[in-house]
Amino acid sequence: MNIRTGIDLGGTKIEIVALDSGDNPIYQKRIATPQGDYQATLTAIKDLVFYMEADLQQKTSIGIGTPGAISQTTGRLKNSNSTCLNKQNIQQDLESLLKRPIRLSNDANCFTLSESCDGAAAHYNNVFGVIIGTGTGAGIVIEQKIINGANQIAGEWGHNPLPWPKNSELSQTTCYCGKNGCIETFLSGPGLQADYFRATEQNLNSKEIVIAANQGDQESEHCLQRYEERMARALAHVINILDPEIIVLGGGMSNIERLYINVPQRWSDYVFSDQVLTKLVPAKFGDASGVRGAARLWPINR
Repeated sequence: MNIRTGIDLGGTKIEIVALDSGDNPIYQKRIATPQGDYQATLTAIKDLVFYMEADLQQKTSIGIGTPGAISQTTGRLKNSNSTCLNKQNIQQDLESLLKRPIRLSNDANCFTLSESCDGAAAHYNNVFGVIIGTGTGAGIVIEQKIINGANQIAGEWGHNPLPWPKNSELSQTTCYCGKNGCIETFLSGPGLQADYFRATEQNLNSKEIVIAANQGDQESEHCLQRYEERMARALAHVINILDPEIIVLGGGMSNIERLYINVPQRWSDYVFSDQVLTKLVPAKFGDASGVRGAARLWPINR
């Protein structure tokens, strides 16, 4: 049996999945990510792989989706919001621990690849995949191939400034990357929570804000409307540049059902076209998409 293994290295969880030759999961497990500890993270990945392979009684290929990307200059990880991973030679270190070559790609790239192959975007050629959770990332897949770019940052949408900003938005937020006004600081889960706090001086998380809005709370409703308007502006920028056929949302914030109606209604004000045919859809495989895409970094016959 030709088995491909994918690992999704997230800020809060590490997930492993083994796919058979028909891309059906035959093994799956999640553990908490060791916080702020690079060596413990490596050990956790190694243990997950070895326990899985002992259970399956077979050695497999390994693809890993990580936050950030490998620098073309240093070979080390860059741009990760799990900052303990930055400047680490993660691919070489894991290859040494796992005693085989591995393939590594940005987690949003893996998410988009999965949804392009057999997910919500399976019948589309030009796909933009967005993860909106604790951070905000994105990937580009054309004809089921990841577009990495010359600097390995294709799709790094979250670290552009929020387009067409209102005066009140210009200096509201500071990002971990050191810049002000990044899209991530508005559209991530913590970004929504911070916006609510600025308006009310009360702390609600994103799920609580949605529940309160559904129950008629006006401050929560206004907060979600601001969120939808900002997402519409941010995605309109992407449509103006890439003109994707479909945009797939993943991550915790993608579970807000009203986004798929309200954001497309708003983005036509900013897209440079007389009509907008781009579709906005939720991921078919939810938060399992990234790990499935990581497995697909290896072909079935290698």
